[in-house]
Amino acid sequence: MAIQTRKRRWLGGWAFPYFALLFLHLKGISGQIRYSIQEELKVGTAVGNIAKDLGFDTSRLADRNLRIVSGTKHELFQVNQRNGALLVNHRVDREELCVKNTPCFINLKAVIENPLEMHQVTVEIIDVNDNSPKFPEETYNLEILESALAGTRFQVEGAHDSDVGLNALQSYTLSHNQYFRVETEEFGEDGQIPFLVLQKPLDRELISQHTLLLTALDGGKPPKTGALNITVIVSDINDNAPVCDKQKYTVTVKESAPAGTFLIRLNASDTDEGLNGEVKYSLRGKFRAMGAEPFELDSKTGELKVKGGLDFEEKQVYEMKILAADTGAVSLSTHCNVLVRVEDVNDNRPEIDVTSLSSRIPEDAPPGTVVALMGMTDLDSGVNGQVVCSLPKDLPFDLKPSPDGHFYSLVTNAFLDKESVARYDITITAKDLGTPPLTSTKVIQVEVVDVNDNNPRFTENPYTFYVVENNKPGMPIFSVSASDFDEGENAAITYSLDRGSTGQSVNSFLNINEGNGNIYALKSFDFETLKTFQFHIIAQDSGTPSLSSNVTINVFILDQNDNAPVILYPVSANGSTEGVEEIPRNVNAGHLVTKVRAYDADIGYNGWLLFSLQEVTDHSLFALDRYTGSIRTLRSFTETDEAEHKLVILVKDNGNVSLSATATVIINVVEPKEAFAASDVKSAVKDEEENSVTFYLIITLGSVSALFIISIFVLIIMQCSKAPDDSSKYLQDVNYDGTLCHSIQYRSGDKRYMLVGPRMSIGSTIVPGSNGNTLVVPDHRRRASGEGALSMVLNSKLTS
Repeated sequence: MAIQTRKRRWLGGWAFPYFALLFLHLKGISGQIRYSIQEELKVGTAVGNIAKDLGFDTSRLADRNLRIVSGTKHELFQVNQRNGALLVNHRVDREELCVKNTPCFINLKAVIENPLEMHQVTVEIIDVNDNSPKFPEETYNLEILESALAGTRFQVEGAHDSDVGLNALQSYTLSHNQYFRVETEEFGEDGQIPFLVLQKPLDRELISQHTLLLTALDGGKPPKTGALNITVIVSDINDNAPVCDKQKYTVTVKESAPAGTFLIRLNASDTDEGLNGEVKYSLRGKFRAMGAEPFELDSKTGELKVKGGLDFEEKQVYEMKILAADTGAVSLSTHCNVLVRVEDVNDNRPEIDVTSLSSRIPEDAPPGTVVALMGMTDLDSGVNGQVVCSLPKDLPFDLKPSPDGHFYSLVTNAFLDKESVARYDITITAKDLGTPPLTSTKVIQVEVVDVNDNNPRFTENPYTFYVVENNKPGMPIFSVSASDFDEGENAAITYSLDRGSTGQSVNSFLNINEGNGNIYALKSFDFETLKTFQFHIIAQDSGTPSLSSNVTINVFILDQNDNAPVILYPVSANGSTEGVEEIPRNVNAGHLVTKVRAYDADIGYNGWLLFSLQEVTDHSLFALDRYTGSIRTLRSFTETDEAEHKLVILVKDNGNVSLSATATVIINVVEPKEAFAASDVKSAVKDEEENSVTFYLIITLGSVSALFIISIFVLIIMQCSKAPDDSSKYLQDVNYDGTLCHSIQYRSGDKRYMLVGPRMSIGSTIVPGSNGNTLVVPDHRRRASGEGALSMVLNSKLTS
């Protein structure tokens, strides 16, 4: 690195330019040169030689394209590519380039190629005294009262000089006179400010006008000057101030008064004449914190009017000082005090401020539970600011005011019910007592939180189910369902058998699904063993504490044809169904030979027995009653008829798939005398057999009657427990015939069903799929609703 400083003096009016080489890299990649020149040099004046100062080969300057980059609006300098001289290319005005800044530098970049290099060139512009001080105006008029005291200072706008340093403005001089002298003061960037100082009192009657010449001088050699002609006018003394006709003006206005409303006219008088006696009015002191002036004042007439924006809630009283000033040269003034009172009108709606809110209220919350606290405000005053609140009448809530009436508490007045209303949108209405009243509303949402206050409810109570016997164990036979008006865990229902009321017997053959209420049979039912039973099911929710309810289940077992007829007579001693009968040969037609007796444990069609001859030696001799099993002769015996006849009787029930049994009767035809003797011998045996049969018949009849009576009581109890609209569903109609049959009828749907014993009513029809134990009987007592009656055999039948 090499540092080189040079100075050159340029002859022929080049104003002594000089330069200095400040920085240059040893490898010639970059360097820095500084030159100093005076402003306003002629175009073409040489500033320095860049090629020489930077050590460039002047013979290769054109090939290496040496050039200057200034980045200014005008290209102030250019380089001569033949010799590397830096030349002035445009007028250089320091005041235009740097204004008042000192020193004034222009930064250039010298760029040369092959190889590419860039060097910093700084040119300092030195000021010359090329600007004269200049006043803003050539003349200046100054009015001064003749009462001005000696020593009074009057500021005069100073001159401006664009030059800097010694060439700038340095001093002021005032033309000679005996009344004024000039003084200056420094005012920062404004420089020296001149003041005229009164040296002795003025006398308008002696001299009414003074002409002065103020001269501004800079520090150049020679100095340059600027002049200002000052005319001092001596004014007459305005020695009377205006006077207001009232000490204080007071006026009242409503806050709703429109713009332009007249308030008051001020009156101030001045005993002076001319301009000194002409009074003008003006408002003094702006209304702070207000967006717009609420009043306007006519400066000539003194009329005060409403301009707009009056608001009683913002400001109730305005105290104004209105300046009443004359128009004299030196104005005198006084203040008129005005008091404006603003009257309130009902222009603000009440405001509801919810300070506390419990938006979730349990449904078991006691009456009087506080839901929300609210503050009521109305910016109006008096009755316009008094607020009352109200609620819709159909809500279980009340508003309780505080003693001062500024706060209200929203409380419950009854127990809430989540299942009826899950959420309340409570509209609170606040109304003031103004005329006309203003209202505002606020909606508060209150959510009712569920508690476990509802027992599960079954869809029916009691339930009645009909189950066909011989069902498959482990399969669902029926289902119950319950619902809970609560929600969530409070509505999750589990089902169970009521062990306390049902006992161990039902639990041994029934099971229930806790989740869905399906009831499963653990064993197969037998109608002949169990015809009906009752138990209870408990539905319990999962709330805390849990609630439950139970339901009565009445189950009727429906019969199937699963029992074959049993022959009661004839029965031999070895247990076979075969008997021997002897009859005289001389009996007439229609003689009762014997009667086949049979029994079927099933009921209805399944237990209704029919008798038929399956095998007979002579069809012309004997006939069999198909309903009673009686064997009678069809004609008298002849000599050619055989003495022994064999009859095979088929006993068959009427089930869909009928079951049967057979009995064999051997009939021996004897002569009358032999028959009489044989009858004496058999009478004892027969009496014993008949007594035994009679005993069984009595036991069977008693069992049937007892079971029938029990069934009647069960149906009566069920009727009493039914809802009123179901009380007519069961109709008892007990019928007895010669075969010990009876029936119970009841309605279901649009038909009347009847379960009967072996003997059937005329006009009955078999219901398909009923397994032969259900009959549809035409209903002659059908109600308007179209319901029929269902009948069911509840006990076994005995056919003899």
